[in-house]
Amino acid sequence: MSILSFTALTKSLPGGRTLFADVSADIEEPQSVALLAPSGQGKSTLLRLLALLDEPSGGEVRLDGKPAAVWHPQAWRRRAAYVAQQAVMLPGTIAHNVGAFSRLHGAPFDRDRAAKLMDAAGLAATDWEKDAAELSGGEKQRVALVRSLMARPAVLLLDEATASLDEHSKLAVEGLLADALAAERTTLVWVTHDLEQARRVGSRVWFLAGGGLADSEAEAFFREPPSEAAERFLKRGGTEAVPP
Repeated sequence: MSILSFTALTKSLPGGRTLFADVSADIEEPQSVALLAPSGQGKSTLLRLLALLDEPSGGEVRLDGKPAAVWHPQAWRRRAAYVAQQAVMLPGTIAHNVGAFSRLHGAPFDRDRAAKLMDAAGLAATDWEKDAAELSGGEKQRVALVRSLMARPAVLLLDEATASLDEHSKLAVEGLLADALAAERTTLVWVTHDLEQARRVGSRVWFLAGGGLADSEAEAFFREPPSEAAERFLKRGGTEAVPP
């Protein structure tokens, strides 16, 4: 049974422009997918569709083999957690944010697990009673990630989730997520503009360009790009704008 899949997915914007049309992919076992695209091609939009934060113009998304229509949105988002680039903190302390899942679902708060995750994210010295609103952008990103991991999701949808981090913190988060994949069997879908990060973290690449999606093993994608658009994208270091 598929963990996460989408079939003939289409997204059109007001004014008639279509970001992508009839794109399909299927994740059948836990793995790490790097979602790459020139700017403006819809990678963040695709991630939001997979998180049920936006509506497709056509096609279907499935989680655990079941279409989105049969899921309660809250249950879907618990199973497929979305981590935004601009992390949103709940009002209150860091401890209040980290414990959000336990409160929402009436489950005991596993403080030992939370402490281990905070430590792995490079936040071991952080005062949990600090107001979360006072955190830096990078600290908020990492607390939001820990908050999501506390739910033990089957899928983590990561929208530039390390964009505000220095190199040391970025590598710490990559290690934390690699551990989640290995120990918890958590599938990772990363939107990233950092090709070196994509090489490090992705076993598979989804590449969006020209309204279509190429699905490749990561090693093959970087060795033999599947299209001229992909080759041009790699040659320009992932900085190319919308292709002509």
